[in-house]
Amino acid sequence: MTKQRYDKHSTEFGLWLREQNPLDSSKGYIATNIDYIWCNYKTRKYVLIEEKRYMSEVKKWQESLLKLIDCNLSKDKNYHGFYLIQFENTSPEDGSIYLNGKEISRPELIEFLQLNWCDTNLKGS
Repeated sequence: MTKQRYDKHSTEFGLWLREQNPLDSSKGYIATNIDYIWCNYKTRKYVLIEEKRYMSEVKKWQESLLKLIDCNLSKDKNYHGFYLIQFENTSPEDGSIYLNGKEISRPELIEFLQLNWCDTNLKGS
């Protein structure tokens, strides 16, 4: 059965979807959102970012969907990978920051988000 949300972090459409029996997850339907498509519109470089607070992990079903998208986008020379940013608490301002499981500093996060490293052909996924 499709899991209902216990918070207010959905749209009316998202809540409606969860109530539709023909679209129930037991029939194979699942959805996830992409937290950020982070792009420099001048260079056209972009990455996908999943944000997790309180050191939450990506769920297996979500990871499989994101890997599918990442695999297909990898054919685009401007795409530079999928990244997981985890916060010890809620943001870079109130605790540790982790990028793909490695602790980084706030300046390192800013550097990552500037996408200059993309020139080294380093991919996240």
